[in-house]
Amino acid sequence: MKALIERRRRHATGHSLRLLGVATAVCIACLAWARPSAAAERSPVDTAVASVIARADWIVHFRPIDHGDRLALARLYTGTSGALLWVAQGKPTAAALAVLARLRAADDFGLIPRDYAGETIAALALPGGGAPTESNLRRAQFDVSLSAAALLLITDLHYGRVDARAAGFELDARRDALDLVALVRALAQGSDAQRLLSGIEPQFYHYKLLESALARYRELARAAPRLTRLAPLGRRSVRPGERYAGAPQLRELLTALGDLPARAHAPVTDKAAAQVLDPELLAGLRRFQLRHGLAADGVLGTATMRELTTPFAWRVRQIELTLERWRWLPVFKTPPIIVNIPQFRLFAFRSTADRAADILQMDVIVGRTYPRNRTPVFVADMRYVIFRPYWDVPRSITMREMLPAIESKPGFMEHEHLEIVRGETDAARALAVTPETLRELAAGAVRLRQRPGPDNALGLIKFVLPNAHDVYLHSTPAQRLFGEARRAFSHGCIRVSDPVALAAYVLRDTPGEWTADSIQAAMNGSETRRVRLAHPIKVMILYGTVLATEAGQVMFFEDLYGQDRALERLLGLSAVPRPAAP
Repeated sequence: MKALIERRRRHATGHSLRLLGVATAVCIACLAWARPSAAAERSPVDTAVASVIARADWIVHFRPIDHGDRLALARLYTGTSGALLWVAQGKPTAAALAVLARLRAADDFGLIPRDYAGETIAALALPGGGAPTESNLRRAQFDVSLSAAALLLITDLHYGRVDARAAGFELDARRDALDLVALVRALAQGSDAQRLLSGIEPQFYHYKLLESALARYRELARAAPRLTRLAPLGRRSVRPGERYAGAPQLRELLTALGDLPARAHAPVTDKAAAQVLDPELLAGLRRFQLRHGLAADGVLGTATMRELTTPFAWRVRQIELTLERWRWLPVFKTPPIIVNIPQFRLFAFRSTADRAADILQMDVIVGRTYPRNRTPVFVADMRYVIFRPYWDVPRSITMREMLPAIESKPGFMEHEHLEIVRGETDAARALAVTPETLRELAAGAVRLRQRPGPDNALGLIKFVLPNAHDVYLHSTPAQRLFGEARRAFSHGCIRVSDPVALAAYVLRDTPGEWTADSIQAAMNGSETRRVRLAHPIKVMILYGTVLATEAGQVMFFEDLYGQDRALERLLGLSAVPRPAAP
């Protein structure tokens, strides 16, 4: 993996084209054309194609092609008996020109055009002169190289450019397999490359919305980069009604972003008045703050200024990285629950379609930014819920936080409703707190738990999805924290703002009368109760820093755990600068 990252880094800095390994290419050529008795029957074109695949340095591409792509390339030309796919009467076909156009415009998909060497491949189609043998070889080079680029583009669009696990996404299934050979042939025989390639991409509605947003922000980055270069505050914050020297340019920026409607305000000729944060400007500023996960208070502070002055080029990069992550997701077979960590938001689907009208949404609290407290990115099946749960204190928290407090604060255990127990079941009896049991607790021979009740750290309900991280969803007694815009407060588990609504959703097919009233009664009863769901529900804890909404807004979120920068490096992309965090 380190070698791959280093190769991609060299590519990004403009090094020359990388070429297939000679030994592998020769093996593929032998596989495709090992017909000694028929050698004399080959046409000049057949011979040229075989030569190109056998000679690695005649296949043009920029990124390494993996073993599967190489085998697909061999099968592709075996099935055509060596005939050219993209050339007719000595010229590129209409389909070839259409695919070349898509390679050159791969950034429309959120990809990097140079990865597909479209310009270099297109140059091979230009008249080269020379003997007929040389012309045949040049056309074969063009044809095979275009096929290799098409294979790579199809693979990248469908599966993504890097392995999800290398980027920290623990997915339990890959996207559906593709018949790469059939798709390249379809491209070569078709007239609508855009339609075919679009069908290869993830078919999520919000993926398509985000891809459309990419074009808009790319145009802003190209045409109006100066708009984000606002005048500095000069002090810590500017409040409503106060003056800010950069207010006129701020109006222009918010208008370009759609947060301030065009011509929403009359031209202000008085320079001093133009610098005031007036009601119209404040309305646009609050809309901007909402879209960027900030408190919509209309105050021009350091956090808001950081988002306002973030270059459009970084917004483009955020969209590209989020599109890459969504390519890793499998097709939804059943309605899932999705938590987007940077958005602090949960989405419970009522169908497999990602349409807002069919999704229950609520705010969540996720893990803090300390590496050991971060909420992991993974997929698991929710299997049951527990009303009035015990909180089994994780050993790491016991050792770091609880045990020191128990030893230094008399009455701490009673105040926090804690007890020491032996065994793993809820039926385990509490042990007396003695120096001996505290030593056992420190040694891990016994465990610490918190009794059920309104002050329990898990609240009154726990949604269990067995996983290696011991992360689950639960309610919380600290409801006030949902009033914060940035909600990274937990040790890694996910706290939900509307546990009753989520319980009604997950129990909707489970036998029993699971109404809001009956759920409340179970939460506030006197017994701990475990209810197995009628069928498991797929829960996907994901990480994306951009969301394009059906209402037309594009929402950006803080890269809470630095995963955007990590994926940027993994893809070998040059870093796009943005202002430092306040």
